[in-house]
Amino acid sequence: MSGDDDYVFDEATGEWRPAAEVAAAAVVQVRDASGNVLADGDAVTLIKDLKVKGANQTLKQGTVIRSIRLTDNPEEIDCRHDTIKGLVLRTEFVRKR
Repeated sequence: MSGDDDYVFDEATGEWRPAAEVAAAAVVQVRDASGNVLADGDAVTLIKDLKVKGANQTLKQGTVIRSIRLTDNPEEIDCRHDTIKGLVLRTEFVRKR
């Protein structure tokens, strides 16, 4: 162990841990219904018909949503759709294309 290693106090465990280890644990991967890792800009396909609250519309299974954006919640993604503004979908209902 060299003298210039950075350590961070982990309040959850009450231990001092290497900063690189803590940073690696903080990265959360967003996964679709099949377990594929999603990233900003990916295109996804709906795996189920979804009624959209407040839009009086149903998005059909197989609908392609392009250019998704990840959110702070690993179970939700921001989406753009031609007829619905501000669409947020749960990752359990999409599959990466």
